[in-house]
Amino acid sequence: MTSDNTAAMEVEATPEQTLAETRRILLEGIRAQRVDISRSIRFVQRGIAAAETHYIYRALRTLSSLRKRLEPSVLADAIAANAASDSAPATRDCLNGMLALLGQQPAPAPRAGACEPEVCLFLGLLVLLHFLDSGRHEHGVELSETLAGVAAGSQRRTVDPVTSRIYFYYARFFEVAGRLSDVRTALLGALQAATLAGMKETKAMLLTLLLRNYLHYKLYDQAERLTAKSGFPEDAPNNLLARYLYYLGYIEAIQLNYSQAQMHLLEATRKAPSNTATAGFQQAAHKVYVIVELLMGNIPERSLFRIRTLRKSLLPYLELTRAVRVGDLTRFQDVVNRYESKFLSDNVLCLIQRLRHNVIKAGIRSINVAYSRISLRDICLKLHLDSEEDAEYIVAKAIRDGVIDATIDHEKGFIQSAEAHNVYETSDPQLAFDKRISFCLGLYNDSVKAMRFPDSSHRKELAYAIEATRRERELAQELENEDYDDESDDDGMDEDL
Repeated sequence: MTSDNTAAMEVEATPEQTLAETRRILLEGIRAQRVDISRSIRFVQRGIAAAETHYIYRALRTLSSLRKRLEPSVLADAIAANAASDSAPATRDCLNGMLALLGQQPAPAPRAGACEPEVCLFLGLLVLLHFLDSGRHEHGVELSETLAGVAAGSQRRTVDPVTSRIYFYYARFFEVAGRLSDVRTALLGALQAATLAGMKETKAMLLTLLLRNYLHYKLYDQAERLTAKSGFPEDAPNNLLARYLYYLGYIEAIQLNYSQAQMHLLEATRKAPSNTATAGFQQAAHKVYVIVELLMGNIPERSLFRIRTLRKSLLPYLELTRAVRVGDLTRFQDVVNRYESKFLSDNVLCLIQRLRHNVIKAGIRSINVAYSRISLRDICLKLHLDSEEDAEYIVAKAIRDGVIDATIDHEKGFIQSAEAHNVYETSDPQLAFDKRISFCLGLYNDSVKAMRFPDSSHRKELAYAIEATRRERELAQELENEDYDDESDDDGMDEDL
């Protein structure tokens, strides 16, 4: 009975009411978006006035929430509200260009005072995000070039965080448009200017963008020369440092420096946060890391392949690891042929092709452990080699490289394994302990460098306060002395009377 009454009391909304409700929700969202953009711009202006970048960073942290609900009309109104006739020509032309690309007629909102470059670049970031999400890539290329020109004309400390993001989307739009090579000269010029101006975050961003540019076209020698001649800023943000270490590790792996590549890739995975937002970077870094581990003769831990964000993407690499671990050359080739397109898209096929020798070495190592004496014919059959001569050459090279400890009897055609030694009698534990100590010391040094300390401006204020106190004391002393002199004069006059 009650449910029937409740159903009877419910009234279906008419189409006009539904449209009015939708319009009301849209207007409320637009009104809230205008308030959020205005608040972010006020943070930028406060950072300019105080010459402090943490206000700028606070405004930039709102980009992710603003990006989800950007409206062209709201952007046009915000640009018009911050436009002024007495702004710099480059800034004024940039704001007018944004309005033209948006194709909106903003509400008239005259503004007194010039528009600062930081505010112009922040508004440009919002418009670039709108163009990127809406697929208007040609408009984004045009606007990003204009914004890069505005960023290059200002070298203040507060413009550094915004400029770094401007160059990121500048390169991103050219990459999406398939014109990544056209932006390389501009990025090199901007890197030189940022280095001379001491803009550390912009320099770090430009270094990562140039490395990505070189690796996209497989220009590994140019990328290696760039990293050798350009030092990465020590106090750069962790996200840029993680990307730089990933690119550096990939370059080192291509250049056959596997130990350095392993160190850089491991540090890159530790620097990047482990969450769903960075899952793509973690997957890309761990793919190269697994291959470098296999090239060094190590087997990655099984727990690495069980991480929830990495389990699906590392499945081909898990099968590859299994093939390398057992030293089965046929199984290894089958995995490579099955996932060849996947390895090509990950840009690791050239590294995987180098693993064939490691598969053979792993097979020889397992045979050396399992058999104290085995014929070359049996080794040839187990490793699926073409002839006994090839097996003898491969085993001889493995002995010379220190992979196994054995001797070859050429006349009788067999391999004699040496007696197993206690690993604690060697220097391997010492090397492993030294590696862990070096990592802990590096982590401690990075933590100390990452701590924020107050700048030296408070010392000037302290010195001024101490000087003012000293002057007040001297003035009070002088006043006391004058009062004492006046009292002495009065006493003398009384005695004369």
